[in-house]
Parts: sequence; structure tokens; C-alpha cells
Amino acid sequence: MSSPAQRYAAARRRQAESRTELAGFAATYDFPFDDFQNEACRALEAGEGVLVAAPTGAGKTVVGEFAVHLALAKGLKAFYTTPIKALSNQKYLDLVARHGAEKVGLLTGDTSVNPHADVIVMTTEVLRNMLYSGARDLDRLGYVVMDEVHYLADRFRGPVWEEVIIHLAPEVQVVSLSATVSNAEEFGDWLEQVRGRTAVVVSEHRPVPLTQHMLVGRRLLPLYSLSDAPDSARDQAHSSTQPPLNPDLLRAVRDARRAAAGDAPSAGSGYRGGRRGRWARAAGQTRPRYRGDGGARTAHLRAPSRIAVVSALDRADLLPAIVFVFSRVGCENAVREAVSHGVDLTTGEEARRIREVIDRRTAEIPAGDLGVLGFHTWANALTRGVAAHHAGLLPVFKETVEELFAANLVKVVYATETLSLGINMPARTVVLESLRKWNGSAHVSLTPGEYTQLTGRAGRRGIDVEGHAVVLATDDADPAFVSSLASRRTYPLVSAFRPTYNMAVNLLGRMPRARAREVLESSFAQFQADRGVVELAAEARRKRRQLDTLAQQMSCRLGDFGEYALLRRRISDAEADQSRGNRSARRSEAGRTIGALGRGDVVLFRSGRRHRHGVVIAQGSDHTGAPRLTVVGEDKRVHTLTPENAPEGVTRVGALPVSEDLDAHRPRERDRLADRLLDALRAGDLDESDERGSRRGHHRDEDAGRRLERLRHEMRAHPCHACPHREEHARVGRRWVRTRDELDRLRARVDRRTGTIARQFDAVCRVLLELGYLEPSDRGRPEGELRVTNVGKVLARVYAERDLLVAECLREGLWDGLRPADLAGAVSACVYEPRLAASSRGLPVAPGSRLGEVLRRELAVSRRIGDLEALERVEPSTGAEPALAGAVRAWTDGAELATVLGDTDLTAGDFVRWCKQLLDVLGQLATITSGPGTGQGHSLNRLAMTAAEASLDVNRGVVSWSSV
Repeated sequence: MSSPAQRYAAARRRQAESRTELAGFAATYDFPFDDFQNEACRALEAGEGVLVAAPTGAGKTVVGEFAVHLALAKGLKAFYTTPIKALSNQKYLDLVARHGAEKVGLLTGDTSVNPHADVIVMTTEVLRNMLYSGARDLDRLGYVVMDEVHYLADRFRGPVWEEVIIHLAPEVQVVSLSATVSNAEEFGDWLEQVRGRTAVVVSEHRPVPLTQHMLVGRRLLPLYSLSDAPDSARDQAHSSTQPPLNPDLLRAVRDARRAAAGDAPSAGSGYRGGRRGRWARAAGQTRPRYRGDGGARTAHLRAPSRIAVVSALDRADLLPAIVFVFSRVGCENAVREAVSHGVDLTTGEEARRIREVIDRRTAEIPAGDLGVLGFHTWANALTRGVAAHHAGLLPVFKETVEELFAANLVKVVYATETLSLGINMPARTVVLESLRKWNGSAHVSLTPGEYTQLTGRAGRRGIDVEGHAVVLATDDADPAFVSSLASRRTYPLVSAFRPTYNMAVNLLGRMPRARAREVLESSFAQFQADRGVVELAAEARRKRRQLDTLAQQMSCRLGDFGEYALLRRRISDAEADQSRGNRSARRSEAGRTIGALGRGDVVLFRSGRRHRHGVVIAQGSDHTGAPRLTVVGEDKRVHTLTPENAPEGVTRVGALPVSEDLDAHRPRERDRLADRLLDALRAGDLDESDERGSRRGHHRDEDAGRRLERLRHEMRAHPCHACPHREEHARVGRRWVRTRDELDRLRARVDRRTGTIARQFDAVCRVLLELGYLEPSDRGRPEGELRVTNVGKVLARVYAERDLLVAECLREGLWDGLRPADLAGAVSACVYEPRLAASSRGLPVAPGSRLGEVLRRELAVSRRIGDLEALERVEPSTGAEPALAGAVRAWTDGAELATVLGDTDLTAGDFVRWCKQLLDVLGQLATITSGPGTGQGHSLNRLAMTAAEASLDVNRGVVSWSSV
């Protein structure tokens, strides 16, 4: 029992807390705050910056909203920044509902609502632009909330976050809201170094516990034994070992493999290729069988069909669910599959309410566009409770899906992973169809961090007692692998910061070069690099001690055995170099001889262990440009010969006439040619005197041979060569040489990491110097102080991913005199980037047209920039991409949406998204002349007027629709 003094002190604390802003703010919510929310809010009220790292759905935004509350209470401004426009729109509506429309504004690249309000929601890029331009709206700024701050790890958009954090005024309190990351303390240390006092609040507790399952056929089984399942994210994060797997699950997977080895899947198995009642699928061929554990006959484990998944979730009362598919096409196919199989998850009343929301949301879409947008198919699926959600959807369609899902009217949403980032759309269950995804260059497995991010959507606070994560059992997703993802919480935040061209001219326009370098070296990227240097330096010290120990062990009384060991290493390297040189020379010679041959030549080539004769029927080159021969061999097969698969080259031994219309794919024609070859060989009609091929090039390594002989002579003359313990010392010497090499590599890594960002900045500055955007203050010292030129001042006001390309087009007058539609098409080439490396298909642009000529010149400018970047070792910029220009020009000229999309690879949602980004750049062009000293006054003024007109023409129809 507490003493009277303790009870009195507790009462005084409660009384003091009741008078705080936090107490008044908390009273406006209908639920008590969690400990981490209270801790973060108290630190904020005490004047500290705050970093909050907590799982998705834990309620981090409460801390951000408290910062807004404090700003309004103190008569200050608050900026609430988000990484994506959709999240900005959502947060704007939330804050308007809480504080009223007169107090809240919205600024994104293409939307401006009440821009001088005391509370402004904006994308991070907008705040960065305000900081560089010195906007007056920064006056009285007291708080900046950076929602989803872990976006600073994004390769393309991450640098903006660090720019903002570095450049904000010291008196501004920064509230950073992040998903759970494994190095939150490191990030907090950097924030404290850059921003001052910063409280780091980490919560690994999920407000709604998560249960892990796997679906094997139609059986939904827990991943872990129930008595051993982790109770929370904290248990999983701190567990050193994985909890035991559910033995029933392991048995079910094993039985499913054996069942799949039968002649056909068992009835109602639910596997893709099996049959499932009224939602039946055509049976497919069984997979190849193989022997499993214990020699039992098994087959590949196939995922349950999508229909079986929906049925299993419905039976287990696990809807609504988000099913992550990792493919836009896969999402759309899944919806079509569900509808075609009669899936209907809504009641009559729910379907009526869904239709009401659809009508309200889409009322502004022109009736003529509904067909090309796939409206009727989309609406029909919604009324059945099924939808897709991905970046290719029209924004109004996506937001309709989000509203219906939040209202529990849509039961199943097939989504790509973009849904896991930011949008408030929790579900009872999250299903992962696969644990592999395409990362832009290869199919890779999910990381534990990505798995955590995706499954974080499961469990609705205040609605569900627990959330559920379901993984479909396949060969690539067995229980052990799923457990390795589910039981680990490794999601490190790694900076993607790098200096950009716009950043360089803005910094040098405001401060000396040395100060600009200091600012950049205060980035999180350099902070992490410097911490890595400390670790590398410690490793280098350990290697140095190891090197000293090995030197003592190989000490030789006759001489310096370290010198002798290095000499032996040089001999070994020289021998390897000579061998590689011989191979390279042979490949080069093979390429020369292959390239010199043509149709009808009879050649001798090596095939496996044998030499064969063949007749050349085609000569060309492969995708790398290397020469390639297509040959019909004496074995009557077609062979393809290149310097890679025929490194010994080929030898011409004669020729045979070959008809131009010979088709080697026809066995009869191929056999006839091979028979003629054999007849010629038997008759001795071919010259085989040079069968073994050219010997040229075999004596090109005489210099290397002499060098190798000289090194061997030095080794034999070395005093240690006569040591009776030479080979014993040599074994230690080899380890000593390896350790020495490792130490050299460590030292090189330390050198590379020290001043990494500053070196990148210097390289960017050299490109800008070469192009005339910067100039030396002292012509005699180009490495000294730098000055921003007039064209550099234009670049300083271009905020786009391809900022230098836009500035170069402006400087060279490429866009002067274009009409609005052509200008929009030309600028789109500086904005658009296809999803795949291959070129997109779009509406054609006539090569002889003015727009066609401008696009060709933009590509030439891109190549020139790329050459400079390669020369200065700057990370290459994305070049111009003209594939969207024709579609944009047609749209700007007033074409119907069906005409614009009919001949492109784009979905309506993609087209709208790129038009929104185009509007952002056109808006900048329309105002870029307002600053003094641009040096291009008249032409830029005319261009600004054209850009403003183009913006109005682009921003119509589906492009102009906005939810705010």
C-alpha cells in the first residue's frame, strides 16, 4: 500500500497532466491512447522532435494529428507530408473532418486547395520545392509531420525526404512516422544529429494480433502449433528461434504431394487443375512425378485455385480479405475468374448500397468514356463483392473500391503490393498467392520486411479480435520458408540519398561550395557510411594483427619471406593472366574467322569431343553483336556457332553451292544438303589440308612469356628459395598474402566510403560545369568556388526527375514556337517512363512533323547527357521516352479517350497518372519565367503562355477528376 506522500505526489501528477494539451487532445478520441502514443505525444509537447516506428495499423497518425493540434493551439502552422498523392488526398479529408475546411489546405503537384491555410497537407516534393524557393508560407511553420518516412529508402523519391529534414529551419519540430524498422535507433541518432533533441519511440506491439495460416487444397491450417504460436510481433521479433511448425500442416502438405502424384487430382481437391462444384475449372495435365521423403511417389505441389481460396475464406468467416497477386494482369484475371465462376459474396441490400456508391462516385465521368474504361465489367464485379486494386486503375475506380471495402461491402480485393503502402484499407485477412515477385529485372523471393509490410493490413482495430495471414502452399512456399519470413522482423532503413542536378544548383545558389559539401555530408546516407567506416576500420585492425602473427610464423633467417611469398603470388597471377590471354586470343580469332565466312562455305568445327564438317547456310550476329553461323552438319543437324560455343574457331575447307530458298527446318532439304556434303568429303573434292585451323595468334604472348620467365628467375635467385623449410613457410605465406589482400580491400572500402556523398556532388558539379549551368568564380581555379549561371537559375526551378533534360530542352529552344498539343507531347517525353524496359506502343508521331523532329532532338540531348555522366561517373539519368507523345498530343487536341487508348499499351489509370505528372511539369514551365536573371526572357515568356494553355487542354475529362 502506498504512503500518503506517494498518493499526494501521484495526485499532483494527474492534476498536472489534466492541464496539458495532450489531455485535451486525448479527450476528443473515443478510445484510450496506447503507451507509445502517449510517450510520443508527451515528448512532442515537451519541445522534442519525435520518431515513431510501429506496425501498420497501430495508430501512428495520432501523433501526427497531435502535432497539428499543438500548432493550432500555439498559433503556428503545421505541414503534413506524405509520399503519394492518394495518401495526401485521404489525409486532407481526415483533417478537414476534424478541423474544418477553412483551416486545412492541400498542395500536390496538380492540386491546390486553400494553399495558405494554417494546416497544409502536401506531398514531400512540394515542401522541398518551397524550401528551395523560400516561399512565404514557411513563415510561422512550427511542425512538420513526415508520414511513411521509411520512404526515404526509395531509390527514386527517397532523396527528397532527406533534403527536407536537412533544410527545415532549426525551430521546426519534425514528427517522423515510420513502419517498424530494425534500425530505428540508428535513424533516430541521425535525426538528433541533424535536428536536435529527438525522442525515438518504437512499438512492436500489434493492436490486433496476427495468426499465420497456410491453405493446402481446401484445408486452412495454422502455421504453428497453437500452444507455441507467437502472441505478438514483439514475441516474433525477439525470439531467437523459429516456433515449432504445426505437425498437422506438415502432414497435409506431404499428403497433398502424394495425392497429386495420382493420375488426376482428387475430386473437390481445390487445386488449380482440379474441380470444385459449381466453380469448376477445366482439368489440366498433372505435373511430373518425383520421389519425396522416404521414397514415396509425389508430385509438385500446386496452389489451390482462386475460387477454392475464396470458398475456404468464406467458410472460415475470414472475409473481407486482400489477396496480393503482384501483377496487374493477375489482379484483373482473378476478378474475371471469380465473376465467370459465379462468385457472389453480397446480399441484395449490400448490392444496392454498392450501386449507390458507384453512381455517386462516377457521376462526373462522361458517358461516352464508360465503355473504354471497362466501367460495366468493373461495376458488375463490385456488386458481387469482388474488385481489383492496382496503380493501373483510374483514380476514381480505386477510391470507390477503397470506400466500399472500408464499409465491408466489397469482400475480396485482388491487389498489387502498392496497396501495402500508406492507404488506410485494413482487412480481416491478407492472402499471399505467391512468395515471389518481379522486381523489374528478375523474380525474387519476398524479404521478411516485405512480408511484414504486406501482412500488416490484416486485422481491423476495433472490429476484429485477430487478423489472419494466409499463404497458399506451393513448391515455392513450404511451411519452413513461410515461417522464416513470418518469424523475423528484419526491415532495415537504408538511405537512397544522392545529389541531383537541381539540388546542386540550389545549394550553390545559397551557400559556398565548401558549405554545400558539409550540408550534403550531413545526410543519412553519409551517416550510415561513416558508421560503416567505424566497423570496417575495426575489421582492418583485426586483419593487421592477424597479418603480424602470420609474418612471425613464416619468419626466415635467410631473408624476407614476405617478399618471396609476394613473388610467388605474382608468378601465379602471371600464369593465370597468360592462360586467360590465350583464351581471349582464341575467342578473338574465332570471331574473326566466323565473321569472314558466308553461305555455302564448308567448315570444320568442334562439336563436343569430335570435329565435324558442316555447310554454312546463314551468317549473322547475336544480340551482343558477336558473329554467328548457322550450319547444317554432316550429322544432319543444324548447329549455331559463335565465338563462345566454338572458341577454337572454325576452318574453311571448301565450298558447296546452296540454294537461296533452302529451308533447313524441313528435314528432307536438310538431309539432302548433308548427303551432298558427305559425298564431297568422300570424293576428296574439298581441301582438308588446314583441318586443324589457323595457328595465328598462338605466338602473341611472347612478351607475357618473357615476363613470366623473368619472375621465375627472380624467385630462384631469392635467398629464401634455398630455405630447407621453404614449403612449410610457403603455406603460411599464402595465408599471409590472402590476408594482406583482404586488408588492402578493407582500406580501399574505407577510402571509398569516406566523403562518398561529397564526391558524388563534385561529379554532378563537373557535369553542370561542362554544360554551362555552373561556372568557376575564378577562371584559373575551376576546382574552387562555383557560381550559378543564368541558365543554372532556370534549372534551379525545375523540379522533375529528369530536371537536366528539361533544362537543356529549354536552353536549346527545342520547345519554342510549338502549339499547345505539340508542347504537351514533347514534354511528356521528359516525364513518361514505361513500366518495362521494352519500348511501349503508342499513337504514332509522323517523323517529318514538328513534334517528330523535336522528339528526335530530345533523344540526342539525352544521349549527350548520358555520355557526360558516363565520363564523370555520375549515376545515369533516365533518357527521353517519346512513346506517350502521340497519345498526349491527341488528348490535348480534344480526342476521345477511346481513340487515345485504342492504340497504346496503357490502361486508363496509367494514362491519367502520367497526365497528372505532365501537368506538374507544364505548371512549372508556365511560371518558370517569373524570376529575374533567367537570360531567356522573351522565348520563355511565350513558352510559359503555351504551357499554361496546354495545361488547360490536358486537364479535362477523366484527367481532371479529383476526390477533393
